Amino acid sequence: MDTLILSRIQFGANISFHILFPTITIALGWVLLFFKLRFNATGGMKWMEAYRFWVKVFALSFAMGVVSGITMSFQFGTNWPGFMEAVGNIAGPLLAYEIMTAFFLEAVFLGIMLFGFSRVPGWLHTLSTFLVAFGTSMSAFWIIVLNSWMHTPQGFEMIDGVAYATNWYEIIFNPSLPYRFTHMMLASGLTVAFLIVGLSAFRWLLGDRSGGVRATIKTGVYLGALLIPVQILMGDLHGLNTLEYQPQKVAAMEGNWETQSNVPLLLFAIPDEEARENRMEIGIPNMASIILKHKADGVVPGLNDFVTEDGEVMHPPVAPVFWSFRIMVATGFAMLLLSWTAAYLMLRKKRGPEGIPTLMYCAMVPMAFSGWVATLAGWYTTEIGRQPWLVQGVLTTKQAVADVPAPMVATTLIAYLAIYALLLTAYVSVLFYIARKAVDGDLPRPRTALSGQAYARNVPAE
Repeated sequence: MDTLILSRIQFGANISFHILFPTITIALGWVLLFFKLRFNATGGMKWMEAYRFWVKVFALSFAMGVVSGITMSFQFGTNWPGFMEAVGNIAGPLLAYEIMTAFFLEAVFLGIMLFGFSRVPGWLHTLSTFLVAFGTSMSAFWIIVLNSWMHTPQGFEMIDGVAYATNWYEIIFNPSLPYRFTHMMLASGLTVAFLIVGLSAFRWLLGDRSGGVRATIKTGVYLGALLIPVQILMGDLHGLNTLEYQPQKVAAMEGNWETQSNVPLLLFAIPDEEARENRMEIGIPNMASIILKHKADGVVPGLNDFVTEDGEVMHPPVAPVFWSFRIMVATGFAMLLLSWTAAYLMLRKKRGPEGIPTLMYCAMVPMAFSGWVATLAGWYTTEIGRQPWLVQGVLTTKQAVADVPAPMVATTLIAYLAIYALLLTAYVSVLFYIARKAVDGDLPRPRTALSGQAYARNVPAE
């Protein structure tokens, strides 16, 4: 493999590892705020128990996200210098906005949120939780702004191969931003919902029937059941936006080679790029045309339209985009089935968590990381689907890659993969370790300085 392929794999490995943790912290900050507000309103200790457990998960995830983000940013210079040389006038300010409006906010109030339970007034601790949650969302906003602009660039002009901003409003609110940002925020919410469900189910199976576990099971199940249909709808809208601005990506997602009407929705196929056809197709007639054009005879673009006269392929590699899209969709429907079934069982006869059978709790534990699977599959779909472009229609990955020896990139890639595998194993192990410790009662209750009124009422745990 040459330097270009190795550099792409290395950056893909870095961003795949990094995105796992912001996907948790973005939504978990808001869930923690919900737990805190419920505690403030009711004084129920189950909400504080939930807060005390999940703030540990937040702190661990936040630290992992910061560390992995640093290594990723270095690669702009070491592996992709052409990116900043060409579009640094736009990418640089957007990354700076993230630091100024989000990262500083998180850094200032994170300490109060983590360690201020009994050291500051209750209202200040609640405010700090809100500001940290807001900061994580603002951080996601600016990163998605840059990523969306790379997919649907506007508001700039090219002078001697360098992009100069002409309209910052158009840059920030580019055509794909509303869909991409909403889709990502919902993905974060689903990731957290199923992580909460999975770890809480693990504690339930170990015999923990505390109020905190009961509260988090309900929160996770209902949050997942609420968000997944919204995410399916938003995914459809995002797909229509992609069809308008990146039709070659949609063609790869559908495995459609010729521009035609009455295109089936392929459930299974093996794309063959050499023969430029699919093998072993299994599909639903007309369904792709109905989804994308809202009519059975709707014309769907084909991949062969994106091959130049001299044979240069200007569409993404088909198989990775085709399969990653299906993994994302299949994971989403598994989330829908599990969350709706669990919600129905809890609501039936108002039995709550006791209404869920043990077998379903066993299924919930591995589903704890289903949000990661769906998020990574979605990111692979959208990012590989942009190839061969780094900035759509402006800059290709080949133009931006650094001229460094391939063995040097391969060596650092192996080191990254080994370290990431070790860190990911340690992270997951720690999550289940603190869950087991919580079952053993290793969650000390905060002192009364946090909320004297709630404790004065002597409210029981349930």
